[in-house]
Amino acid sequence: MQSNIQWHQSETTDLVEQEVCERILELANEAIAARGQFKFVLAGGKTPEKVYRLLAKSDTNWSKWFIYHGDERVLPASHPDRNSVMARGAFLNSVAIPKNQIFDMPTELGTEESAAMYRPIVQAAMPFDLVLLGMGEDGHIASLFPNHTHDENDVVHSIYNSPKPPSERVTLSAKALSNTQNLFFLIQGANKHHALKQWRDGKSLPVATVSALQNLVVFLDKAAADID
Repeated sequence: MQSNIQWHQSETTDLVEQEVCERILELANEAIAARGQFKFVLAGGKTPEKVYRLLAKSDTNWSKWFIYHGDERVLPASHPDRNSVMARGAFLNSVAIPKNQIFDMPTELGTEESAAMYRPIVQAAMPFDLVLLGMGEDGHIASLFPNHTHDENDVVHSIYNSPKPPSERVTLSAKALSNTQNLFFLIQGANKHHALKQWRDGKSLPVATVSALQNLVVFLDKAAADID
């Protein structure tokens, strides 16, 4: 585990989401001022959706944002279970980020082909300014699951045996997810108790394989933080 993790606990999920939104906007403004762009890797799943909806209502220099995905399911392009479909509906379709600055994983083309196409995009983008991640009840992040082995030097992995459906996915590697100035975890709910405690106790879980070049911040609601 990265030694300098910052832990931020809020009483409710609404407060967590508001704080994460505000911090994302602060980082975006800082990155744009310093480097002229903000390279942001989105988390998938249900947890970040409200953060994205808050971002969609915000005012910032969207023309300087570049969007990437931490992982994607191998499904048709318009399938409602795709992370890109959720992100577009909650966030991206409502803001003025240029379409050519939004890099979806083309998993409708299949696992290997889409991973091969996404690899040079990731290599050209790193280091990212911000990676946003959730954490599963088993300690998984993106589509990196416990007891799976990968080439640690690769930046994009093809997944064929996900324990959560669908079984085929494409994911950024721990190496790529860690090649970021800032890494934010968004962890909510009592069902994350066990994995969070294991992580803090030093157990070998996917969540413990990532770090950040500068700041790693974990945002928790009270339900997730109340560990026995």
